[in-house]
Amino acid sequence: MKKMGRVSLSQTLRRHKFFFDLVKRTTDAYMAVIDLESDTAMLSANLVQDFEMPGEIVQDFATGWSSLVHQEERGQYLAMMRDVMESQTAYENAMEYRVKSRKGEYLWLMSRMRVGLDRDRKPGLLVCMMTRMAQRNQADEVTGLLNKYQFEHSVKMALAEYRATGVGGAILIFGLDNFKIVNETYNRVMGDQVLKHVSNLVTNLLPPMLTLFKLDGDEFAIIYPQAGEEEVQDLFASIQKGLSHPKEIDGHTYFCTASAGTVFYPQGGKDYLVLHKHAEAAMDLAKREGKNRNVIFSKEQYNRWVRSISMRDSLWASVESGCEGFSLFFQPQVNARDQRLIGAEALLRWKNPKGRMVSPMEFVPILEETKLILPVGKWIFEEAVRVCKKWRKIVPDFRVSINMSYEQVKDSSFKEFVNACIQRYEIEPEAIVLELTESKIVADWNFVNRQFDSFRDQGIAIAMDDFGTGYSSLSSLKNLSCDIVKIDREFVKKILDNDFDRRLVKYTVDLCHSIGIRTCIEGVEAEEEYRVLTQECEADTIQGYLFGHPESIENFELKFLQA
Repeated sequence: MKKMGRVSLSQTLRRHKFFFDLVKRTTDAYMAVIDLESDTAMLSANLVQDFEMPGEIVQDFATGWSSLVHQEERGQYLAMMRDVMESQTAYENAMEYRVKSRKGEYLWLMSRMRVGLDRDRKPGLLVCMMTRMAQRNQADEVTGLLNKYQFEHSVKMALAEYRATGVGGAILIFGLDNFKIVNETYNRVMGDQVLKHVSNLVTNLLPPMLTLFKLDGDEFAIIYPQAGEEEVQDLFASIQKGLSHPKEIDGHTYFCTASAGTVFYPQGGKDYLVLHKHAEAAMDLAKREGKNRNVIFSKEQYNRWVRSISMRDSLWASVESGCEGFSLFFQPQVNARDQRLIGAEALLRWKNPKGRMVSPMEFVPILEETKLILPVGKWIFEEAVRVCKKWRKIVPDFRVSINMSYEQVKDSSFKEFVNACIQRYEIEPEAIVLELTESKIVADWNFVNRQFDSFRDQGIAIAMDDFGTGYSSLSSLKNLSCDIVKIDREFVKKILDNDFDRRLVKYTVDLCHSIGIRTCIEGVEAEEEYRVLTQECEADTIQGYLFGHPESIENFELKFLQA
């Protein structure tokens, strides 16, 4: 590109300068008047201020301006300029395109041009007026990226290209993991800043020929022509790497990984709606399978996703019908020293409308995603309290452990419900243990502790479940106010073969005892495991198949509560 420099006005532009100055004071639009013969341009001050223009009088404006036009529209812009130069009649044109500002952001402009011919019927003077399209339906207002409508248009263009050439490609849709927490922790203004920051980061990571689109919420999309699985995985790996560390905006730190779904065309569909649906389904599976990953669409995975959607509808129907299909099973907990029954953990079970028992690993995450865990959690609590009240007539110090979702921790009405339930069943608060999995604790420790302390003040005990499976167990132990730590089977299953694991369990129990926390060891299945855990590790409570599987209410009473 020839470098633009400061030049003098041509004679033609001097004749029009008075009118140009008059008009530019009456509008906020960007203005340019170009003498095509001398290739000299007269620009409005705001055009120079907002874009990389060296001054209000420049030469070779078209070349310099085209270098700022977004690559996706540049070809169309250059073709239009060729039409201007080759026109033998008065020429008028309107075009929408993006131009890079001095701040490095692409702004959408509506450009209207009119060319007048000189006496020799050649293009003489080009008048251009450009207005910013702040509310443009093609651009996302927060990030400035092309929006979902332009994504749809571009996918259809890619499919047309495939039909013409036989060459397909990939569509990748990704969403930010835990973005909701950013909005909850800060506010939506900060959330918008994060979206803008991520859009700039990913845009800079993309190969020059690719475009990043902004879809709804925290979702983005990329169309990658001619790409295979290796190219797509390499692209996502670069996005993963770019998002792999906490970032800071205005003194606030955020950390969001990304989950993506990829569909190849035409293999995964020959229609926009089908391809979009399949990519969204793959992304949803990526989030369910642990997040921060890219799932490639397949029919098998899609069928699994469809089943989960069907399961959501069935769960909604169950809740609407008063939690029909739900039941509680109870697994016994015994005193580690004398094997005496002292309580049980209440475990949720669900039969779908066809009568098939569905694994909690399948339906519990859906309950949490849909917030159905809130009404179901209240049903669980009341049912567990009702049963516990009955069983305490046989075992006076019997305690029931009830799993609590983090969504319930945030729900202020749950605490009121617990109080009312305890009064209604006239049960001692000491009979209840609320369990929360440490990996579910993702927010402010102070808030969580305030909620738990209000339960503890009533006499309800708090247990940290699955201790040892999270990445920050000791941090959780340090920060969470709890009465009981439940040590996961992952710690237990190798204690007979591995001296390190045995010592680790012993030191964990000793540490808990030193700060006044009781321990419950889960997943005990063998007599020898039990012996080590009681004699060497001095655990307080044992829960596992050695002393009983989860049982229905009726079977639990027959097996464990008969005189």
